[in-house]
Amino acid sequence: MYPPAAAPPLPSADDSSAVSWLQALLAAAWARGASDLHLEPYEHSYRVRLRIDGQLQPVAAPPASLKERIASRIKVLARLDIAEKRLPQDGQFRLELPAGQTGDLRVSTLPTLFGEKIVIRLLPTDNAQVQLDALGLEPLQLQQLRDAIQRPQGMVLVTGPTGSGKTITLYSCLQALNRPDVNIASVEDPCEIRLEGINQVHLHEKAGLDYASVLRAFLRQDPDILMVGEIRDLATADTALKAAQTGHLVLSTLHTLDAPSALTRLQQMGVPPYQLAASISLVVAQRLVRQLCRHCRQPQPLHASQWLAAGLPETELASRPQAWQPVGCAHCHLGYRGRTGIFQLMPIGCELQDAMLQQAVGHQLQGLARQLGMHSLRQAGLRKVLQGETSLQEVLHATTD
Repeated sequence: MYPPAAAPPLPSADDSSAVSWLQALLAAAWARGASDLHLEPYEHSYRVRLRIDGQLQPVAAPPASLKERIASRIKVLARLDIAEKRLPQDGQFRLELPAGQTGDLRVSTLPTLFGEKIVIRLLPTDNAQVQLDALGLEPLQLQQLRDAIQRPQGMVLVTGPTGSGKTITLYSCLQALNRPDVNIASVEDPCEIRLEGINQVHLHEKAGLDYASVLRAFLRQDPDILMVGEIRDLATADTALKAAQTGHLVLSTLHTLDAPSALTRLQQMGVPPYQLAASISLVVAQRLVRQLCRHCRQPQPLHASQWLAAGLPETELASRPQAWQPVGCAHCHLGYRGRTGIFQLMPIGCELQDAMLQQAVGHQLQGLARQLGMHSLRQAGLRKVLQGETSLQEVLHATTD
């Protein structure tokens, strides 16, 4: 979200000090709610962009002559090898902000033709940003998710493409479960958000520390809840699913387009249907859409044919649905301010378990889930449009059906 008051100014392009320029840029980016900083060297220029609400926005860049000093300064802060310019490196550091606040930053360097491209991810440190109530779930969806993570065992899978907010959803679940009487462990690549009370492990695959090996080690330490950053292969899936059957709650992510596809993807990895039916309790698919600025949004007249083409049921046209469009003002960027999630939840009940045991394929599982009340991501997005939270254009861009 953007700050309510004026954010610190971005550094000017003629600032000759790499240290002061970088400090000003980081402070301004954090205050403006940027999720990432991109610093890109070219032959005769140096491009700097902020990603705000999922959109990259160019800002004034320093002289290209400063690119080496800026890269060295960032690498020193992130404790990287400043002499190594031929290989990618990853690191992190903590930034001191005004009013005694701190911010965690993750750094990735990449050698390019004209120098090192650096991407800095700004990670939330405020636990208010990782709360279930703040994700954008509808009341019924929120209750379904709470019910699933309160179970003593089973797996909750969160699916979606890169950048769809899966990690924040997992951390929000962990934050809701984090109590002194519960042993929680997570394995991630990388650990993006630090949570007090969670035993977090960062992968080191070159040293043999992969998801499957860490999971096996976790199971020897009497865990109650396990979080696996991503299920990538059969070994990880098999260990995680078996843990979900033997008295552990397991949270993880998978890259699929919707919730039913997660079951198909796991079967393609080699997981037998009976194991899926016995282990998975809920699958969540999600996307992020930009929220309309409440200060400047305006009504958007839409013809009935446009609503129908977007997927709105014809029965809802009688209520004269209202859409809103972005305008742009001093409080936002191009009419949008912040992002929210749209979600598809598929609880795995007896009917879906029976279908999996009978070797049902993807479209059959999807059809059955919809008969049981599951809505598509497009339908969830349209409800956000009708509530005035986002625009129809955002939903059409983020969803396919």
